[in-house]
Amino acid sequence: MLKLALISEGVNTWPVYVALSRGLWAKAGLAVELTVTGSSIHQLEQLKSGGFDIGFQQVDHIVRGVERGADLFMFMAQSHAPVLSLMASKDIGGVADLKGKTIIVDDPRTGYSLLLRQLLSRHGLGVEEAPFKLVGGSQERFDAMKRGEGSACFITPPFDGQMLAAGFKRLGGSNDFFPDYPGPAAAARRSWACDHADELIAFIRGFNEAYAWLGNDANRDEAIRLLPARIAMPSDAAARALAQVYRQPRPQLSEDGVRQVMALVWAAEQFPTPMGSPAKYFDTRYLQKAGG
Repeated sequence: MLKLALISEGVNTWPVYVALSRGLWAKAGLAVELTVTGSSIHQLEQLKSGGFDIGFQQVDHIVRGVERGADLFMFMAQSHAPVLSLMASKDIGGVADLKGKTIIVDDPRTGYSLLLRQLLSRHGLGVEEAPFKLVGGSQERFDAMKRGEGSACFITPPFDGQMLAAGFKRLGGSNDFFPDYPGPAAAARRSWACDHADELIAFIRGFNEAYAWLGNDANRDEAIRLLPARIAMPSDAAARALAQVYRQPRPQLSEDGVRQVMALVWAAEQFPTPMGSPAKYFDTRYLQKAGG
């Protein structure tokens, strides 16, 4: 039994539902037990300790974990980076206008908060000139902005559209500011992967087959029925997501993308050791053996 952990469910976990519903892993003799943790911290701790075999995590979490002694590595990209909109109050003309303003964030140490800090720095704004206020998830950030507690925030759909309707403005997207920043990756313990190479390769093949299935127009109607049955998403929104996400080429882990994350983590954590090679955190040999 392979124990797979998701932090949350959404468009980027669609291939998991396809692989399970169509028996793609089962055909390879692989039984997959799925757990939705609701917490990146809990998922990472359980992944490190053996409570889960595979977990989907943001790259910066894996980099931090390895630097703190965890036996973890990333073996494939899970999905493209989500597009977060930088939403601002109507009096803000651009990023530079955020000087002296409060920025609403989920957690100042998460990857996208670090990216936002880097973006502010590009425009000459230091930590004290554009302070962060920790509020929480997308709904909490949306509510805080409506209450006037901050002047800008990074936020995901559909909240960005709701903010536009409420009179806020969009200064750009994370993909505009950081086009090469990687999305979440699939990670496991190196020791587990060494002892369970066949299972890991079968998992990758099933995931890749599911990803390709979603990109096939012949499967569109069935795919659109599948996602709303799993999460609270209208069928028309699922159709748009399918066209936007799964018509793109399969995402890949790259040294440049991982190095970009490493630079953010080192700046935030101030690790005493110099940055090394991105290969310390990912290994694509299993992906290559799976034909991906």
